[in-house]
Amino acid sequence: MTVTIVGSQLGDEGKGGVVDLFGEAADVIARYQGGDNAGHTVVEGGTEYKLSLVPSGAVRGKVGVLGNGCVVNPKTLFAEIDDLREQGLDPDVRVARRAHVILPFHRVLDNIEEDVKSDTDLKVGTTGRGIGPTYEDKMGRRGVRIGDLLDPDVLRERLEYVIPQKRALVEDVYGIDLEEVDDVIEGVDVEDAFDVDAVYEQYERFGERFAEEGMTVNAGEFLADTIDDGGEVMFEGAQGTLIDIDHGNYPYVTSSNPTAGGTAVGTGLGPTTVGRGEVVGVVKAYLSRVGSGPLPTELGDIDEQEEGAGDTEADEIATYIRDEGGEYGTVTGRPRRVGWLDLPMLRHSTRASGFTGLAVNHVDTLGGLDELKVATSYELDGEEIDTVPSTTERWARCEPNYRTFEGWADVDWSAVAEEGYDALPPEARAYLEFLEDELDTPVYAVGVGPDREDTVVRENPFE
Repeated sequence: MTVTIVGSQLGDEGKGGVVDLFGEAADVIARYQGGDNAGHTVVEGGTEYKLSLVPSGAVRGKVGVLGNGCVVNPKTLFAEIDDLREQGLDPDVRVARRAHVILPFHRVLDNIEEDVKSDTDLKVGTTGRGIGPTYEDKMGRRGVRIGDLLDPDVLRERLEYVIPQKRALVEDVYGIDLEEVDDVIEGVDVEDAFDVDAVYEQYERFGERFAEEGMTVNAGEFLADTIDDGGEVMFEGAQGTLIDIDHGNYPYVTSSNPTAGGTAVGTGLGPTTVGRGEVVGVVKAYLSRVGSGPLPTELGDIDEQEEGAGDTEADEIATYIRDEGGEYGTVTGRPRRVGWLDLPMLRHSTRASGFTGLAVNHVDTLGGLDELKVATSYELDGEEIDTVPSTTERWARCEPNYRTFEGWADVDWSAVAEEGYDALPPEARAYLEFLEDELDTPVYAVGVGPDREDTVVRENPFE
């Protein structure tokens, strides 16, 4: 049995909590794409664990796998493992030898390109952690893989090929003299990032630790053996459908495939293996995102709200939702843009990943609002459409058609979680059942708070 957890919106849907919730039945939890730009927050017994690379199942003591579709910053990974050990956990993390490595120059180039785009509409709003440049090198067949770190001769050969190219890109294309740069980008010494010896020395040590701790695997073989031996496997996606490199609002996207199809490619298992299991789409009861790009149902102007200048009703609702829902990026701390739930977006996501069930989070966050809105369709160039257009430019011109719902009271959500679905306010149940009907997909779980126990479970996909 396999269960795949997919973000249905723009990331930040609470996938980590859903993985933690249903992961009790799993033996192995594998991430299939993304890097340390993905933030998961898991709360257990009042303790908060912030994860950016380690699979969320580590909190439950499960074996975690970073599949070949991931890009891995070893420095981040080892720091995160060490932090979890200090918190009393003993994470068992395996890393695919075919996964690509984020190198220091990737982070520098990420920041340079975002800076170059800063005055244009092309700025993506990346986290600056080198994810995109690493995937670029992967596709350009000049990347360094985890397996290369285990062989010093191969590692040096790879670095001697790629680093001079990157130095030339910075100096000749961007016109930056590295010898005059003394800035540090999030712990990266800029000049050392383009020095073969410096990078080699650091990453050879990472390779030694991977070998000493026996962390590297052939991911496809490891996962297939787990399944053949009767084990349960959960696949964990990072980010969300609308920032999928193929199915998202390009170019305001991540550099990998968070949709369910990325599971097979990013782990080495066949699509028939993944397809025989469940695919759970995680939905936030409203909408949020970090970064640039269209957001048709956005409430107010985020820049004005940050400056304290927003005073319209929409701005007030946005501020309420952001504060009640803790809508600030796990990795970056940036305030998230917020908006009403968007059904055209969810129809697109349901089709792209084939959801068999939904987990709807943050229902408690909306408690206390007098009324809610849901975008049921768009108006685009005089035509009503019910799904997301293929181009970002057309999506940006979409005007949402709303249906208004009566709000629900801010109740004792812990009591609701304990008593079950029927204890939800009737207005909240009407909201959820409308969503089920529109997407023709059942709601498996309803999140009403940050703790694992603060969830109403209607169906467990492993059962």
